[in-house]
Amino acid sequence: MSETKADLSRVTSFVDILNARATEQSDQPSYVFLSAGEEVDTLTFAQLQRKARAVGAHLQEMNAQNERVLLLYPSGLDYVVALYACFYGRAIAVPAYPPRMNQNLRRLMAIIDDSRPTIALTTSAIFSRLQSRFDQVPSLKAIQWVITDEVDLGRADFCEESEANEETIAFLQYTSGSTSEPKGVLVSHGNLLSNQAMMRESLKHDDNTVIVSWLPMYHDMGLIGNILAAMYNGVTCYLMAHTDFLQDPACWLKAISKYRATFSGGPNFAYDLCARKARQEQLEGLDLSCWKVAFNGSEPIRAETLRRFTEAFAPCGFRPEALYPCYGLAESTLFVSGGLVSKAPIVTTFDKAALEKHRAVVTDHVKEGAPLVSCGKPCLEERMITVNPRTLTRCDEGQVGEVWVSSAAVTQGYWGKPELTDETFRARLSDTKEGPYLRTGDLGVIFQGALYVTGRVKDLIIIRGRNHYHKISNSQWKQVIRRCVRDARRPSL
Repeated sequence: MSETKADLSRVTSFVDILNARATEQSDQPSYVFLSAGEEVDTLTFAQLQRKARAVGAHLQEMNAQNERVLLLYPSGLDYVVALYACFYGRAIAVPAYPPRMNQNLRRLMAIIDDSRPTIALTTSAIFSRLQSRFDQVPSLKAIQWVITDEVDLGRADFCEESEANEETIAFLQYTSGSTSEPKGVLVSHGNLLSNQAMMRESLKHDDNTVIVSWLPMYHDMGLIGNILAAMYNGVTCYLMAHTDFLQDPACWLKAISKYRATFSGGPNFAYDLCARKARQEQLEGLDLSCWKVAFNGSEPIRAETLRRFTEAFAPCGFRPEALYPCYGLAESTLFVSGGLVSKAPIVTTFDKAALEKHRAVVTDHVKEGAPLVSCGKPCLEERMITVNPRTLTRCDEGQVGEVWVSSAAVTQGYWGKPELTDETFRARLSDTKEGPYLRTGDLGVIFQGALYVTGRVKDLIIIRGRNHYHKISNSQWKQVIRRCVRDARRPSL
């Protein structure tokens, strides 16, 4: 594996990395944006640096250091420029997405109410749309708006050198908010550098890596796993809008084939969607033999999906060894564990009845079994254990418990939530006081050294000593409560 040109052991922030790339790889494309399969925008490392420094100088003049700065952009390279501009200005970026419908506006307002940004970066087109809502939404009007496509590039010459270091907060990564209000995870440059080193080790990134991504740029998997990974490794990243992928999943695979991407991926649903929507005429001319790491994470990984995707695209040169199931979460920056590159995923069938009793027992009986996909092992200095979520004692191998993680990639906590931060990020075992650990909220079992995720702690209810991992509807909850009252038992969450 060849080494990248920058000495990554000496960098203390992503500002250092971009400066090094702009000097040593000035004319190499850093990011390329695709639309309808065509290149519509490209930035070399030197061009990106100049644009980011121009906006960064503007932020410095606004005394934006340590201020929260909202990023509101459609998918495109303006988003990337704005992110690095915040790094130069030592501002805390708050990646978000322009609202389209009422639901999107509610999420945006929840993020604004929580992060309380003083500045927002956006384009003239987005600003003109939002301006019409200022009277209805006073918190939008109170923000200082910077239209970055109107910033003079000459201002880059006035950008002072950033003093960002490993302790500097790079951005607030907001959680999905699927089970509660979104929470802002405090991600430092040190967290990012540590997590990128872990991914480089596990995913075998090198100078020959080529990245294609359709993932949302405000989401941690798209932002950290693709955009920042490209910068860290000094390689080119081809980006497209997630809406383009959802409308035409084949455009993702065509881009991988066209640009000979070695690294690309997404949640399980993306592979399932491609397998279901694939038509024979779309497979013609498609060559996926270049795809070395097809990562799959962010939601439950289905063994059946992996099988269907492999069968559907084997005629196009796709290899099962390229599939890379992995596990991670925003609270640990992104990546926690993964399998072995160039090795087919490991699927183990566990006895369902044993799982309900907190144990992982391998079975050959398909009907009584639950096939689970291995999410691999941690790497470098990271520690991962499973813990009984009630007693807070460590589980033995083969016992189901809550996944706890300790590493330099574990982030600084939740913005403005000190009590929740203590509870989630500073957990210790009740008997040995070992810690601190991050409580992930995920249930899993470590079997033969590898992690198998079984569910969520919040989705778990225990009835007569058996675990039930599925999410429970209101009507199901009523049935459970009646049953528990009848049996003089209470559900244990």
